[in-house]
Amino acid sequence: MARVLLHICCGPCTIYPQRYLREQGYELHGYFYNPNIHPYQEFQRRLETLETYAGEIGLPLIADRDYEMEDYLRQVVFREGERCRVCYSIRLRRAAAVAQRGKFDFFTTTLLVSPFQKHDLIREIGEAVGREMGVPFLYVDFRPGFKEAVAESKERGMYRQQYCGCIYSEKERYYRGGKK
Repeated sequence: MARVLLHICCGPCTIYPQRYLREQGYELHGYFYNPNIHPYQEFQRRLETLETYAGEIGLPLIADRDYEMEDYLRQVVFREGERCRVCYSIRLRRAAAVAQRGKFDFFTTTLLVSPFQKHDLIREIGEAVGREMGVPFLYVDFRPGFKEAVAESKERGMYRQQYCGCIYSEKERYYRGGKK
């Protein structure tokens, strides 16, 4: 049975990908690593929600609890227009390194469930990092399960965030450029 390391951004986004991958016969382990999430309370809330869910479904979870927001910001500052590329690269590179050390056959990410993420860019970066690290990136378009996952997360009473997690997306969520 092939082993897959699933990079996880949050609990609700885990619902469909974990179910799909398990149905395909993969042995699955989750990996939480998200230095982009701001503020720290948001980071903690997402991690706690994921840990509860992973426990309920029996998903082994590796959680990187270090809050490396400064490192993320150092890599993004002055490149805000490319912030998603930088962010995906940071997280997928770390996931690939963990997958390599853990001798996983593949790695992938729950980012691929969201219709709001840049799938082509995630795939491009994941495949490049996978080649470089020697662990193939398993691309699956999980978007068909997005609505199902949203509904189930609401039924479960899971914490659901309203932005991707970074300070820039949080700003975009509220600030409208002073327009009246």
